[in-house]
Amino acid sequence: MSNFKQIFKDKKITVIGLGLLGRASGDTAFFAEYGADLIVTDLKTSEQLKDSLKKLEKYKNIKYVLGEHRLEDFRGRDFILKTAGVPIDSLYIQEAEKNNIPVEMSAELLVRHSGLPTVAVTGTRGKSTVTHLISHILKSANKKIILGGNVRGVSNLQLLKEVQGKDFLVLELDSWQLQGFGAKKISPNVSVFTTFFPDHMNYYKGSMEKYFADKANIFKFQHKKDLLVVGSQAMPFVSEWGGEIKSEVVTPEGVLPEGWKFNLPGAHNEYNAMLAVEVARHLGIPDEKIKKALNDFESLSGRLQFLREVNGIKIYNDNSSTTPDATIAALKAVGDITERKVILVFGGDNKFLYMSALISEIPKFCSKVILFKERGTDLIRDKVFELNKKGVEVYEEEGLENTIKRAFQVAKSGETILYSPAFSSFGKYFTNEYDRGDQFVKIVESLK
Repeated sequence: MSNFKQIFKDKKITVIGLGLLGRASGDTAFFAEYGADLIVTDLKTSEQLKDSLKKLEKYKNIKYVLGEHRLEDFRGRDFILKTAGVPIDSLYIQEAEKNNIPVEMSAELLVRHSGLPTVAVTGTRGKSTVTHLISHILKSANKKIILGGNVRGVSNLQLLKEVQGKDFLVLELDSWQLQGFGAKKISPNVSVFTTFFPDHMNYYKGSMEKYFADKANIFKFQHKKDLLVVGSQAMPFVSEWGGEIKSEVVTPEGVLPEGWKFNLPGAHNEYNAMLAVEVARHLGIPDEKIKKALNDFESLSGRLQFLREVNGIKIYNDNSSTTPDATIAALKAVGDITERKVILVFGGDNKFLYMSALISEIPKFCSKVILFKERGTDLIRDKVFELNKKGVEVYEEEGLENTIKRAFQVAKSGETILYSPAFSSFGKYFTNEYDRGDQFVKIVESLK
């Protein structure tokens, strides 16, 4: 294990983007603990960031520049720590690069300093389920792993303290985190590319190729002895835009072996399971242990998670579905076109994604739709209300509590309430996606 005090003591580090999720504050605390000279800068104010700042108040080697960024903080530094979501064309990152200052990201720092074999998963949909399933299979086979990357509340740099005696690093990586891998020209030893659909088009300015270019860093710098597992839906994009791939490439069947069961509903989850199975087999885990692990794996919070049944009405939390493709997959998983017993609750802030395919799928599965009023929802409101002509009752409510209570009010015994937003969470109601999910669970727990 590295001597972190020797590596980071007195290093001049600027952290751009403290944020509210707890990851960056944990990373900053790691550097502070090992004696770095830190500047933390964020466009949010100290009031907005009070929870994150509270976690760092004991460290005296941090200077804060809040409510603004200054070009001077990106000059004369040893490196910049860029957190996820910093704009792709950030003037401040350009300033650092112009001055030959390295730009780092926490996930790639974790990989480089841990020295562990790394298994990583990306993709528009399915990456969380596949990552946690791989982790579950490995743990079931008595492997010692570290789970990190795009995991709620987990600081990647704090995980460096735990690498001693571990077998594998298992990471979920979003497109932003993979920018750091591209900058350092590294890729994980075993990589999984689940699916590739339009998403984050507001960030990538409508370019699927730019979005793919960040995702592709998961395999772009792999070596001959490495492995890339690609889902069949993503494979055409990898073939067209992926360039020359040096590693072994496997595209598994989307169906489990006969007699195997995965403990999550939907064809998309069986697809996810097969990607994890391929990785586990490559790592030498026997089939009997994989099969057992699939059978006792539980759904993740906010990912087609069955919450409870009230008065004969089943309620599912699919809060993490922030694209129309994800919501379509959820409808197919819990719905039945012969019965139309789903009450879909959706809506949120705009991500500049096309919603026409979702709107056309709704009448196949849904008896009712409850729209959550927000900026993105407003753009499709009229088209959704036209579904009245196809026998779908459509309602609209302001605020999450009113929306969910209306869904419960109009639901009948035997129907299913599916909360699958298809839009992002930002706007006037939520701090982030996690806050939205937490609020939803709390409201459902109060239903009688």
